[in-house]
Amino acid sequence: MRSRRPLLFACVLLATAGCGAAAVDTNTAMTIPGTEPAAHQRLVPAETQVDFGREFRFPDGLTVLVSTPRTFQPSATAYPRCARAVAFEVNLLNDGKQPYRLSGFSASATVAGEPAKQVVDSAQGFTGIVDAAKDVEPGRNVRLTFAFAMPAEPVELRMSVRPGPESVTSALYTGQA
Repeated sequence: MRSRRPLLFACVLLATAGCGAAAVDTNTAMTIPGTEPAAHQRLVPAETQVDFGREFRFPDGLTVLVSTPRTFQPSATAYPRCARAVAFEVNLLNDGKQPYRLSGFSASATVAGEPAKQVVDSAQGFTGIVDAAKDVEPGRNVRLTFAFAMPAEPVELRMSVRPGPESVTSALYTGQA
């Protein structure tokens, strides 16, 4: 009885192979639907490294310029409290065909791989995005200011900017601060 099982298995295998199953070429790579290289590349965020003080143009036409970091001492009313911070002026120019919703813009910073805290210091004009509901019309620009808490000694700083949460493209500004 044992010798019939392999024979029975082979017959079932051959019968199912003839029921519309496609032949498999073992010399070609198999792909799972939705994982083709082009589809995969669309899902992986594209991050471009840019030096502070340089422009970066996103595919939707938004051009961003992040100034070089300027060190300052936060006021007594700043939050969070810190001894040293760096400030940036961010210029956004809408070269696209549609109004750009400012609420989609995000900026974050890291120091030595750790997130840097954004400093709000209204006494010195660092309030983040105050007109988030504002649209930037095509051909117009807006200037924003951001500040981040820093350690006492100069460090390598990375600041990532993204035009919107659905954007797979981001610009990574890098330099000393």
